[in-house]
Amino acid sequence: MAALILGVALSMPSAAEAQKKYATYGVAFYNLENLFDTINNNGKYDLEFSPRGSRKWDSKKYWSKIRNLSYAISQMTTKTTPEGPAVIGLSEIENRSVLEDLVAAESIRDRGYKIVHHDSPDARGVDVSLIYNPKFFRVLQVTNHPLRIEKLPSFRTRDQMCVVGLMGTKSTGYSRVAVIVNHWPSRRGGQAESSWLREAAADLSRSIADSLYRIDPDIGVIVMGDLNDDPFDKSVSVSLGASKNMADAATSGFYNPFWEKLDRGIGSYIYRGGWNLFDQIVVNRNIVDGTCGLKFLGAEVLNKKFLIQSSGQYAGYPLRTFSSGAWTNGYSDHFPTEIFLIQEVDRKQQ
Repeated sequence: MAALILGVALSMPSAAEAQKKYATYGVAFYNLENLFDTINNNGKYDLEFSPRGSRKWDSKKYWSKIRNLSYAISQMTTKTTPEGPAVIGLSEIENRSVLEDLVAAESIRDRGYKIVHHDSPDARGVDVSLIYNPKFFRVLQVTNHPLRIEKLPSFRTRDQMCVVGLMGTKSTGYSRVAVIVNHWPSRRGGQAESSWLREAAADLSRSIADSLYRIDPDIGVIVMGDLNDDPFDKSVSVSLGASKNMADAATSGFYNPFWEKLDRGIGSYIYRGGWNLFDQIVVNRNIVDGTCGLKFLGAEVLNKKFLIQSSGQYAGYPLRTFSSGAWTNGYSDHFPTEIFLIQEVDRKQQ
């Protein structure tokens, strides 16, 4: 007999297992769709997000976006994660300052999110970053890894951020886990024509994971981000090695719980009427089988009603900040995604 929790079929626990106590932690990712301040300090592209630019990006619009995004994050709660995700990877961030405004916003300031940020060499001036709740996650080490393309020496994109830390609390004990936050190269020029760039990005993520295993073979590794490819595309399924089925996750490979979501027509980003699931969070074998102390429970695309355009030409799409050049006072053109991990409570530490 199986139970259905968060859309994932789980075997019913034995009598002994049922007596155990578990803590649940959320791990989320959210592409914030151009979270820029109003100051033009990055040349031509940044001019677009300034009061004089084409979007007339002023303080009213900026602070409205901050309120909207912070509210969306505040709603990432469940009965077992009432304080929201332990960690949230973010992309399309202009700088640390906008993150400071975001975590200080009224909707989430009580959570006390801390920031990990690094300025990437991306031509558009956007970065990846991570915010975390220090109640549930403690940062040990941060490294940033540039994607270098030999054939394109002037190519500039987002660095991959690897945050190694301890997830847990005094009562549960702590599990060592690494979170690799990504925003892979876009499909500009065509999906097939640009695939090799995302395959190179996947190779880099895999290389980072391999370096972590050499230090700690039992570490939990989470690769997350806007991958600009779907779970079945070569970059994710082959280069990264993220399998569709949990049982097929190789020792040094990954399990991708969002593949099954897309098979059921659930996406995080829509283009010309067709859903993609670019915003993925994949876990390594050590999390699948619980070797690291954390075990995979389930995954969700957080397509909540308030994040969805309710009417007009784009009804059913993510409610974004601008649509057809007009300010729509929305959230993002991507839905957030989240996975849930369980950790057995260490009774000795209670």
